[in-house]
Amino acid sequence: MTGSYVPSPSDRVREQVALYEATGGQEGGTLEDRPVVILTTIGAKTGSVRKNPVMRIKEGDTYVAVASAAGAPTHPAWYRNLIAHPQVMLQDGATVHQLRAREAHGAEKARWWEVAERFWPHFPEYRVKAGDRDIPVMLLEPVEQPGSAADAHELAVER
Repeated sequence: MTGSYVPSPSDRVREQVALYEATGGQEGGTLEDRPVVILTTIGAKTGSVRKNPVMRIKEGDTYVAVASAAGAPTHPAWYRNLIAHPQVMLQDGATVHQLRAREAHGAEKARWWEVAERFWPHFPEYRVKAGDRDIPVMLLEPVEQPGSAADAHELAVER
């Protein structure tokens, strides 16, 4: 993953990402006492590296990113980034994972909603608040990597 990092215009997001990264997730790693991870995407329009804290929802090797935007009428920008550029990095504590995003649909989506709601109790109210907007559920799955240093370097984020 390459490109210049452009911090969020939101003070809360920008400060939480900086604190999380500086401490390997030891600080800035919660929202309402629930764990978060840092999702790194490539901007759909700008091509810039973007970082956002999202709830830490994990089952097996799969992380889940729910594009609820707290029930806002539109999808968060990071969702559009995932659709345009599904290769992502996710920092969970001090560990950085290379993942590929895909959107869940139908019965698979319903199953992941159940998982997500166990991790974050506000999701049901966000679904009501979103009205007609169907909140996307994104699955972030491991990328098979050959494991060479060159491949790892290619996916490194330039700061």
